[in-house]
Amino acid sequence: MGKGLKNTIAIITIIIISVSLGYVCDRIIISLEKRSHPIRFEEPVGKYSRQYGVPEEIIYGVIKAESGFDSAAVSPKGAVGLMQITPDTFDWLTKYQIRENLSQGLLYDPETNIKYGVFFLSYLYREFENWDIAFAAYNAGLNRVKNNWLNNPEYIKDNEIVYIPIEETRNYVQRVKKNTETYKKLYFN
Repeated sequence: MGKGLKNTIAIITIIIISVSLGYVCDRIIISLEKRSHPIRFEEPVGKYSRQYGVPEEIIYGVIKAESGFDSAAVSPKGAVGLMQITPDTFDWLTKYQIRENLSQGLLYDPETNIKYGVFFLSYLYREFENWDIAFAAYNAGLNRVKNNWLNNPEYIKDNEIVYIPIEETRNYVQRVKKNTETYKKLYFN
């Protein structure tokens, strides 16, 4: 075998090994990302995604950011369940938006929590026509965003967020966006 043929075989072997290692590394990374970004509660997420027009990757991104899929989660501010809905927001949604009379204890029920969380996200998106602003309002409060930030061009200009004055909300919007992108890449592409 000539030296040129040996070099060609060596180069081809290196290329094959490199491509194989790249593929294996990619599979490992995807597996790790799927472990840290699980798909749970598929039935209610799919159902309310279709019913209220909120993409599933957004719902999963919010659940991951809000509760990490813990249906028993309660925040220091009293927000409850998978999508961390406050009792006041739940009362407002049930009585004035969907017109149901439900007990606040149902906030711990995954399906109920997802239904009202997704409805609220869809309401906020219809209100602001921008997901980032909807995420900010989901975290900081509809009235704060609508009455204070929306009219201040230092915060929102041309229906785009310029600056979020609350660090927790700034971080929250970035987490939800990152989670949403990851869910879209892993499951909904």
